[in-house]
Amino acid sequence: MAFTLELGAQAPEFSLPATDGKTYGLGDFADAKVLVVFFTCNHCPYVVGSDEVTRATALKYADQGVRFVAINANSVNTKPDDSFGHMVQRMEEQQFPWTYLHDESQAVAKSYGALRTPHFFVLDDARRLVYTGRGVDQPRDTSKMTVNNLDEALAEHLAGKPVSTPLTNPIGCNVKWDGQDEHWMPVEACDLV
Repeated sequence: MAFTLELGAQAPEFSLPATDGKTYGLGDFADAKVLVVFFTCNHCPYVVGSDEVTRATALKYADQGVRFVAINANSVNTKPDDSFGHMVQRMEEQQFPWTYLHDESQAVAKSYGALRTPHFFVLDDARRLVYTGRGVDQPRDTSKMTVNNLDEALAEHLAGKPVSTPLTNPIGCNVKWDGQDEHWMPVEACDLV
């Protein structure tokens, strides 16, 4: 069995605290025509480098019923900057157009099979996976970007077309699993494609 959620699979449920003081599950986004769940963090240069492109993509599709949910599952024992307090501070500073959740137990990251930060999962109205992988091809320096896979996947799906490239390898830092070296990945978490 693959580590990462497979195309067509039902999105795993979650119940996680957010930086706004509330707790969210899939049902809280029932009004979304498309839900983009992505695993991210506070410090990763690939996240920081591409946050503004992700913001632009989220804003571009907001009026078409697309909602974005960010999840930070990094171990604070490995990266103290990824603590919940730092998440709150980052959202206050950046005012991102998404809900920012904390997966302290890392159970949700494991259920989705998050590999890196950032790692995107695009879910249709039935919450089945239609795209997973990277946001863009140059997340660390988006001035060199030649393709925005996330934007393409959303545009195609919203137009009623199959996603032409539904699977890409996420590009970024490894998810920081608790009790493991910061570069560790589960054996079954090989490249997606």
